[in-house]
Amino acid sequence: MPQIDEADAGEEVMSTPELERKVLFFLKIMPKGKVATYKSVGNRFGLHPRVIGLIMKRNKHPELYPCFKVVKSDGEVGGYSGPGGVRRKVELLRKDGVEFKRRINLKRYLWG
Repeated sequence: MPQIDEADAGEEVMSTPELERKVLFFLKIMPKGKVATYKSVGNRFGLHPRVIGLIMKRNKHPELYPCFKVVKSDGEVGGYSGPGGVRRKVELLRKDGVEFKRRINLKRYLWG
């Protein structure tokens, strides 16, 4: 039976452990210097972008599944619940080869 979570907006969304594993594996195979958006990942797996955000938040192994590579659809970095918060996410993106000032150029860095 699917696990039911509530998104921040109060919507009920459904996600299964198998779907979560697929989403995390997608992050693992993403090439260096590329990002995905919450929306693009959601579309790929048939999930609402907020569900993708919840999956990222629950990621217990960010060193294996680089959730920092998922950003907002407008190119803004978005949140990061890992140690160091958004500042650390920015550092990780830059270390991965994603160059930006305020917004990420999705035409250049979006994977998929």
